[in-house]
Amino acid sequence: MDPISRPHPHDDDALILLQAGRHGDPFSILGPHRHDEEIWLTALVPGVAQLRALGSAGVVELTRVHGDLFTGRIGAGPYRLQARTGGGVEYEFEDPYRFGPVLGDVDLHLINEGTHRQLWHALGAHVMTHECVDGVHFAVWAPNAQRVSVIGQFNAWDGRCHPMRRRGGSGVWEIFLPGLHEGQLYKYEILGADGAVMPKADPLGFGSQHPPEKASVIRDISGYGWDDQGWMASRAGQQDRSAPISIYEVHPGSWRRRHDEHGRPLSYREMAVELVDYVKEMGFTHLELMPISEFPFDGSWGYQPVGLFAPTIRFGPPHEFRDLVDAAHQAGLGVLLDWVPGHFPTDAHGLVRFDGTALYEYADPREGFHQDWNTLIYNYGRTEVQNFLIANALYWLEEYHLDGLRVDAVASMLYRDYSRQQGEWVPNRDGGRENYEAIAFLQNMNIATYGELQGIMTVAEESTSYPRVSAPVDAGGLGFGFKWNMGWMNDTLRYIQCDPVHRQYHHDLIAFGLSYAFAENFILPISHDEVVHGKGSMLRKMPGDEWQQFANLRAYYAFMWGHPGKKLLFMGCEFGQPEEWNHNGELNWQAAQQPMHRGVQTLVRDLNRLYRDTPALHVKDCDPEGFQWIATDPVQSTFAWIRRGGEGDAPVIVLCNFTPVPREAFRVGAPVAGAWHEAINTDAAIYGGSGMGNLGQVQADGPPCDGQPVSMSVTLPPLSVVILTAVSQVSGG
Repeated sequence: MDPISRPHPHDDDALILLQAGRHGDPFSILGPHRHDEEIWLTALVPGVAQLRALGSAGVVELTRVHGDLFTGRIGAGPYRLQARTGGGVEYEFEDPYRFGPVLGDVDLHLINEGTHRQLWHALGAHVMTHECVDGVHFAVWAPNAQRVSVIGQFNAWDGRCHPMRRRGGSGVWEIFLPGLHEGQLYKYEILGADGAVMPKADPLGFGSQHPPEKASVIRDISGYGWDDQGWMASRAGQQDRSAPISIYEVHPGSWRRRHDEHGRPLSYREMAVELVDYVKEMGFTHLELMPISEFPFDGSWGYQPVGLFAPTIRFGPPHEFRDLVDAAHQAGLGVLLDWVPGHFPTDAHGLVRFDGTALYEYADPREGFHQDWNTLIYNYGRTEVQNFLIANALYWLEEYHLDGLRVDAVASMLYRDYSRQQGEWVPNRDGGRENYEAIAFLQNMNIATYGELQGIMTVAEESTSYPRVSAPVDAGGLGFGFKWNMGWMNDTLRYIQCDPVHRQYHHDLIAFGLSYAFAENFILPISHDEVVHGKGSMLRKMPGDEWQQFANLRAYYAFMWGHPGKKLLFMGCEFGQPEEWNHNGELNWQAAQQPMHRGVQTLVRDLNRLYRDTPALHVKDCDPEGFQWIATDPVQSTFAWIRRGGEGDAPVIVLCNFTPVPREAFRVGAPVAGAWHEAINTDAAIYGGSGMGNLGQVQADGPPCDGQPVSMSVTLPPLSVVILTAVSQVSGG
């Protein structure tokens, strides 16, 4: 290290710390400063032989005073720096340390208070013009760091070059770097409270390198031209609890692949055409994407995100993700995103011990470590962490026009003893197992999202009987719009996997779900979790030979669409893919071309059409007045119920026969006399069935039955569901 030998206005020890990258207040030395009525400029520029300042005083030769530090007296006003390398190459550049701060007091106050709802406007990397110069503003929250620098290819990843300005007690560090632009790589180099130097990705970065690389990418996300005004104006009605909501869940990386291009997945722009067209053709109302927030490990399917504010680069940059959302909206489809605020991975470039302390996570591993997933749990009791997550929810809904968030693993957030043995968890202040901080976070998130964005929806994947998940916060609920009905899914799948001869002994698995079907605003989910890890595909869950497997699957889907609750089906299940889902490949589209699989696909399309076009099947999905049992017979494994909509809507009768025995002349009560249209018969030949049925129509002209004023005689094919819609509203006598 060069000795300090020339006159200068700075403390020698401070220069030594600055040269070593260990000074916590670089702006107190670097840049122009007035000393004894003169302006002194100090700059740290590694790897140059000579440094000059070009300004109002002309060309000023700066003196090397220590290592890579140069100092000299300059005139007032703007200036540029001119460097010459040892090889004689000269170049000019702006000095970042001549620029003032970008963030104002209001931003810092809101960040400090934990109430900055648009946090991404303040933190992260922003392409901008500052003090008439183009560049990028960087800001990051790292309250316990000793020093934070921006590093990248532009400074040879040298943390000494661009240490940031600490903004008082806010915990925020910021710097404006002139000359940087969209697409450049960067990280934050943090000298932590523990003395370790750590390169970190930007927690609020809008872009990332393609994994396994770990740098953030400067992305300008401003200025997108949306063409979805019609959808945005109408979506509140399309996402109401009385609306038909049928969701197609997709893993973007394995829906379809380009085999002529080394098997790569579709890009966002390709999905905007192929995926959107398919989902619309299949009659679904919504597309749900498994997590696309940047994640390092493909095998996590996105559920261990590192870059919460960055759409994964696997399928394209941020504007191209907007192209997908915009195309879906123009096609009349809503777009939901799986959102993961419950945990984050331990990857060193992520949030773990971000500033050398347990900043984003609970410090105590009994609170802060997920044993199941080897991940870390957010410290929901920290206001800044809550703000980070709530702002992230708003970010996706506002910047990308997403229509809703499906919140992953809510149960793991609600309970401190989730998947823990006695002694492995910390009770709450009252000695109980509920995580009060996480509950408050979920409530605050729902208040913020519903309060600030019209017509959105939030959905909880919540697997316990925690009460009032989808009730408003002011009524004591968590405030979600909808909840996945995991109990219904588990029970009915257990039932349908039974050999039909044994189903009579498990009748309650079908019936029990109706005892709580209206306790929440439920979505009935057949998600990716049901077709992985040895669980088999939906088709192969079914008992019997191949014909019976297809018949069972068709009956199960029609039962699901006739049951109260919104619908969700994972990709591939709609055509009865024979294999488990494999995230490393694509769906078995060859199987989808085979007649029996095509029959299942046609049935799902028709079920979606019927569900969407028939008010009785959706208007009171979440209202007990919309459902009435007619008859159930455990011995025959038959079920029958009525679905009702609003006043004047034709009622619907759903009849299920879960045995391979046909039920001819099956008498069932009906609420109105006259003709009933056979809207769905899962045994129809077009679906791959035997073609047994009711010739398209049934007459309700028989005596009272099942507590109804009239009755009708129906043919129930084996392993089938028949859905009848009333043609007239003439009441029986």
